[in-house]
Amino acid sequence: MKTLSEINRKIREGNVCVVTAEEMTSLVKEHGAEEAAKEVDVVTTATFGTMCSSGVFLNFGHSDPPIRMERAWLNDVEAYTGIAAVDVYLGATQPSETRGIEYGGAHVIEDLVAGKSVELRAISSGTDCYPRKEIITEVCLEDINQAILINPRNAYQKYIAATNSSDEVLHTYMGTLLPNFGNVTFSGAGALSPLSNDPEYRTLGIGTRILVGGGIGYIIGEGTQHDPKRGYGTLMVKGDLKKMSTNYLRAASIYKYGVSLYLGIGVPIPILDEKLAISTAISDEEIPVSIVDFGVQRRYRPSVKITNYAELKSGKVEINGEEVKVSPISSYYKAREIAKELKKMIERGEFLLTAPIERLSCDMELKPMKQTEKLILVRNVMEKAEVISINTTIKEAAKMILSKRVNHLPVVSSEGKLIGIITSWDISKAVALGKTGKVEEIMTRKVITVSPNDPIHVAARKLEQYEISALPVINEHREVVGMITSEHLSKLVARR
Repeated sequence: MKTLSEINRKIREGNVCVVTAEEMTSLVKEHGAEEAAKEVDVVTTATFGTMCSSGVFLNFGHSDPPIRMERAWLNDVEAYTGIAAVDVYLGATQPSETRGIEYGGAHVIEDLVAGKSVELRAISSGTDCYPRKEIITEVCLEDINQAILINPRNAYQKYIAATNSSDEVLHTYMGTLLPNFGNVTFSGAGALSPLSNDPEYRTLGIGTRILVGGGIGYIIGEGTQHDPKRGYGTLMVKGDLKKMSTNYLRAASIYKYGVSLYLGIGVPIPILDEKLAISTAISDEEIPVSIVDFGVQRRYRPSVKITNYAELKSGKVEINGEEVKVSPISSYYKAREIAKELKKMIERGEFLLTAPIERLSCDMELKPMKQTEKLILVRNVMEKAEVISINTTIKEAAKMILSKRVNHLPVVSSEGKLIGIITSWDISKAVALGKTGKVEEIMTRKVITVSPNDPIHVAARKLEQYEISALPVINEHREVVGMITSEHLSKLVARR
């Protein structure tokens, strides 16, 4: 058994033994946990990935005459002002009002850390003690009194991998997911992950000193969505933006999804006994990861298979007998760099360890959002679909559109599977061009569809996204079971 004070004494004296989590895995495998516990004092862990929940509290000091900022923008990115007169909270994911998701709160944060000036614009209705109604000025990080970065959720103990079973390209926080299981993306540092190295949170909690963005920071509690019973613990951390570096803090714009912030943190694990030596020797092969299907747009997405970080880092996994390419959206290279940097800081006596004044909860349960409104599914709204075969002529399709009073006709194969769709507009255009052949000549082959179990919100999103007016409803065999149109949704909204 060791104590934290003994380890800190070794740090001050310059004879502490520090290894990274990667090195600890090899050390325990070669010499055993008992010997490793005697030799090693600290194991350094780290992660570097997108932390969408990030944001900074900023205090600008008072202007002359004073203003109580009711709305404020930094480089056209709106910050939350409902705190105090000249305090704001800038969220990393907030997009620019003029540039959209190409530039957002994360970019403002990076610009400040890089030493750049940003435009502060604020408005107010004015009061007796805060008479000013508008201000426009330039500020840099040195001009700001406090710039405290808060991460409500960071360093997931482990994270899911993502794939896509649908026929459409999906743009998600896990990156671009290609259709029909075209790729897999994953996040997390695996064996370097802080919480994976101390799964009982014996050394982690409120007051634990860590590295945040390259500067000294602290764990301030469980992160939001902390789910320890399922192995998805998270950290809430804080750090001083003025002590951070753009080497460990970078803005990102995720294609067709939104703005995020890449942030690196490093966490030391003191080796107090053999049990901690064992837990810090965890390998990538020992950390299970669920590959989740984002093609199912529901709260609980199905798991396609269980893999591990070793297989994910290999760059390929097998799904349904096919080899699928895998790519990370976080940086293991940067996580490794942070773990090594923290190791050097401890060895140089620049970083002392702290004991948590309160450990993270091990029994907290993650609850879904309570919804008082009944969830309406596509199957509750859809109507019967009139379908035609690929051998139907354009003239026959035109007669069917008139007799059935519909504007869309899904086209099915001889096996009854959806292979295309035609509209009344397609028919009109074909007649105008003198086409008299089969519908195969004029049908749209790439059909946007929904499942009967999809919420109507998914259907509405697709109608808007693809600028179409109807969606065939198909089952898992691609058989047409119904049709939902913008008219159906309009009637539903009117009834409600």
